[in-house]
This record gives sequence, structure tokens and C-alpha cells, in this order.
Amino acid sequence: MRGLEHRGLAHAEGPIIIAQRRETAGFGELVAVYGRDGVRRVGRVVDTSDKAVAIQLFSANTGLSLDDTRMEYLGRPLELRVGPDLLGRVFDGLGQSADGYPEILSSEFRDVNGSPINPAARVYPRDFIQTGVSAIDGLNTLIRGQKLPIFSGNGLPHNRLAAQIVRQAKILSSNSSSGATGAEPFAIVFAGMGIKYDVARFFVDAFEKSGVLSRVVMFLSLADSPTIERLVTPRSALTAAEYLAYERNMHVLVVLTDMTNYCEALREVSAARGEVPSRKGYPGYLYSDLASLYERAGRIEGSTGSITQIPILSMPNDDVTNPIPDLTGYITEGQIVVDREMSQKGLYPPIAVLPSLSRLMKDGIGPGMTRDDHKDVSSQLFAAYARVKSVRNLAAIIGEEELSALDKNYLRFGERFETDFVGQSEDEDRSIAETLDIGWRLLALLPRDELLRVSKAMIEKYLPKGE
Repeated sequence: MRGLEHRGLAHAEGPIIIAQRRETAGFGELVAVYGRDGVRRVGRVVDTSDKAVAIQLFSANTGLSLDDTRMEYLGRPLELRVGPDLLGRVFDGLGQSADGYPEILSSEFRDVNGSPINPAARVYPRDFIQTGVSAIDGLNTLIRGQKLPIFSGNGLPHNRLAAQIVRQAKILSSNSSSGATGAEPFAIVFAGMGIKYDVARFFVDAFEKSGVLSRVVMFLSLADSPTIERLVTPRSALTAAEYLAYERNMHVLVVLTDMTNYCEALREVSAARGEVPSRKGYPGYLYSDLASLYERAGRIEGSTGSITQIPILSMPNDDVTNPIPDLTGYITEGQIVVDREMSQKGLYPPIAVLPSLSRLMKDGIGPGMTRDDHKDVSSQLFAAYARVKSVRNLAAIIGEEELSALDKNYLRFGERFETDFVGQSEDEDRSIAETLDIGWRLLALLPRDELLRVSKAMIEKYLPKGE
């Protein structure tokens, strides 16, 4: 029978308390916990056995004693109140109002763990998303329904890049031209996990200045918030995104930052639960836990809405083999890599083109979506820039003056490629046509017999003989 209170704990460590097993306790169930001070704390059941139940508190265990603690099993999982009034609001990691306004007016609740999606009901991602950033649109195209993480490092401008994508991202309908005509804007769901106040303030200011704040839902778990709240924050955000996408038929862009803070919280709680650690001390279920978040992106039959994810993770010591980026790369459809060396040169955005990848790019470019030359231009630019890297390595050994005329030509191409194509101002919103035209101007710097990945018809059409 629900509503009964049980007294006494067997053990308490950090956010984890262990109580005697009760028949009414279910996995994932919310529990109200009262100490001697009478303060109501909320937790959830994270593990059960024949004799004990483990409860994870959403706050510190200060004020609790083993003998006098009372628990009430609430008979429901953690839920988020949803409704049309979500847009324009700021919530904490648990989905409670954090902007000084009352809770939204709605009687609808959704389990933050989401509902399983039948794989057969998924629609393959195809529509091109124009971010206005040439290094992404031209070479690592983002597709509606894709999950494309940003791999970065501490001190790099990944937050500025994410804010720029949020400001500029739009879906170009298949019958529109390669400009703003027919563009469909996004609703944005932003989740901050363990971020500092100045980072949260930066995103709020960026959304306000660009005029998109009215279509943004923010879930903020700051650095001084309880560790366990970080584990709930992305689930609350994705629950809001699923409601907006699949029930309100909106295109939703979800930004999750910083996934490294999320994984650190998962490691901390796992250690408190006494679980056997795996690589770098992370729990063995890190892969499946990350997949439970990333796989909530996509499109499903019966809804015109979609969820596109841009998780941001700062790689510890810029190590791409760290378990967090390593496992993320297996689950997501590519990555955008922010490069420290390019950032130190003053380039913005410092996107490393060669290690970046969009596995779904081929399905969102070409006639009717971007332009008929997109595939050829992107392939040729990538090949030419890869040659630039080889030439630079050779020049570091024998000296630039010993290079052949062709190699020197490639060096000039590489400098122009980084400054004119990859580099652009933070407020510059390039159409896909502008991006491809810049690509052709750069390819004109190379001899035509070097353009082996571009068809002769494309060269005649976009690169006249006089150039």
C-alpha cells in the first residue's frame, strides 16, 4: 500500500542511502526522505535486492541519521511537467522553475527516462541543416535528426561555436533555393550540466541578443548543484524536446554541455555505490548510459517534428582516446573537432577539418537539397587540404625553399583555405551557396590537372577558363 512511511537506514554514503527492502519499492521510483529536522528530500530507487534498496538523493544527506530517517515510496518515477508554455523558460536540472516565474500551467507529465522508440518507426535523417558555418555546411554537413557532437578542450571556443549554430541553424526545405527562402527555424532545448555561472550567463545573453530566447527551453544544473542533479538534467531536457518534437511537431535542436561533467558525475555516483570501475574509473555501463541519451535524437513516423542533438564534450587533456569521446564516437554519427593549434593562431571557428566527420552528410547534400556541385567541391577541398598537411610536414624537414613549385602552390592554398573558408566572423551567417562559391575560388588557386575529384562538367560550369 502506497503512502506508508518506513523508518531507519542501514547505511549512508554521499548521495546514496541504503534501506531495508520493501515490497512496495520499485526500480526508478521516487522516494520522499525525511530526517530529524523534518525537511523533505527527494530521491529515487537506483538498485534493489532481496534484502536492501539503494536510494539516490537529489540533495546532500546532511541532517539524516540511520535511526530517525523516514521514507515514503511515492509510486511514480521522476516526471517533467510539459506544455506549450515550456518555451522561453529556465528550469533547474530536475525540471523545477529557476527563472522566478511559477510552474507552467499544465497537468501533463512525462517520465524523464523517455519511452522506447520502435526502430521500425524511425525515419532516416535526410534534410540539410544550414548552420551558416562553412567548415560544417561544406565539409561536415549537419542533417535533421542527426546527433553530431563537438569534441573540444578546456579553454577552446566551443561554447561560442554552439551559440552561433543555435542562432543561425535553419532547415532548408527541398524546394527552396540555397538561401534563406523556405527556411524553417528551430526550437532550442539547452541543457547545462555542471557548468559555471558565467557559461550559463553567456548562453542566456547570446540567446537574448539574437532574439531566439522566446523559442528556447533551458535546463541548468550549475557547478554548485548536487552531483546527482547532473545525471537528471539531460533526461529532463530530452523529455521536453520529445514533447515539442513528437507532440507539437516542432524541429528541435538540443545542445548538451558539458557531457564530460555528466560522465564525471556518473563516475562519482558509481564509486559511492561501490560498483566495480572500468576504464579510467568510469562504470562499465558508461556506453549504454550515453546511448540512452544520444539515441533519443531522430525522427519518427507520424510526426513532422525532429530532434537534432549537438552534445559538447571537453576532452580531458585533449585526448580523443579518453573513454568519453571514444564511446561517444561509436554512438553518434560523426564529430566536429575543435583544434587548439588553430585556435592559438587566432582562427575562428578553429575546426579541424580532417579529423571531423559527418557520417550522414551524403544523404543531405546534392540537387534539390543543397547544390549539384556540393559533393565534388567537398571531396576536392578535403583531398587538397590533406595534401597541404603532408607538404607542411615535408617543409618542416627540408625547408620551404626546397619545395617544388606545386608544393608551394599547395601551401598558399592551405593558408587561404584556413583564413577564407574555415575562418569567418562570429556573426557571419553564410548560405550554402556562398560556402560553395568560396570553395571554388580556392580551388582556382590549384592547377586544373590537380582537380581529380571534380568532374569536367562541374569545372566548366563553376570554374570558367579565365580563372
